[in-house]
Amino acid sequence: MESKLSGSQRILSFKYAFSGILAALKEEPNLKFHFLAGALVLILGIILNISKTDWMIILFLIGFVISVELTNTAIEAVVNAFTDKEHPGAKLAKDISAGAVLIASITSATVGILVFLPYLSQWAI
Repeated sequence: MESKLSGSQRILSFKYAFSGILAALKEEPNLKFHFLAGALVLILGIILNISKTDWMIILFLIGFVISVELTNTAIEAVVNAFTDKEHPGAKLAKDISAGAVLIASITSATVGILVFLPYLSQWAI
């Protein structure tokens, strides 16, 4: 299926995407934490000189967690835009999306430990 977007419309779509990321970074402390954690992991990867395969895993995990956090932020924004009262369905949607971030973070941290442990154990000797 062909896209109907012109070149300038495609460029604008990237502008909107970056604008959304920046807006979320300004508003969401959890997203700031995930970006900071990702930056620290990247620095650790450089210091430990991890393999290309390990870089692919680490970069995927960082992108995965940040993407899920951005999705959680979007879900919360939409829910908050439609109700300012406590509603069981709104709470459920927000809780589930927060749970998705928690699962992504725990999984990524676990895999990250498995990736970095062999490098760190070499430093301990």
